[in-house]
Amino acid sequence: MIIAIDFDGTMVTHEYPAVGMNIGAAPVIRSWIERGHKIIPLTMRDKQQLRDAVIWCDKNDIQLFGINENPGQSDWTDSSKVYANMYIDDAGLGIPLKKDKSICDRAFVDWNEVKIMFEEIENGNRIFGNTTLHERVVKDGI
Repeated sequence: MIIAIDFDGTMVTHEYPAVGMNIGAAPVIRSWIERGHKIIPLTMRDKQQLRDAVIWCDKNDIQLFGINENPGQSDWTDSSKVYANMYIDDAGLGIPLKKDKSICDRAFVDWNEVKIMFEEIENGNRIFGNTTLHERVVKDGI
């Protein structure tokens, strides 16, 4: 599965334009990569700030499939929307957030909850869109 993940407020706390603090994303994302999922950071950062986000991913041993783009997408569409099977963003409906004013004034993604949700999706116990992930894998060949 291809997973597009926002950076600020999602992989790290909100500290834009600086790179925010660790919020537990890296070990969860690495476990997904180990299970064959592909990660695309999806952010509005400009080139230099995007470089900082990529360096953070590299330092946290997060192997990227693409950066703000799906590398194979241009073969079948000219759409600017990044194709992924799942999008994780602190601004997304249903994404679990938490607030810890000791590290950030703004809410950020709760990776303990995301990990549980993802495991439920992988095990077919949570609906993903209109179908379970298992049904999507069989149908779409993900």
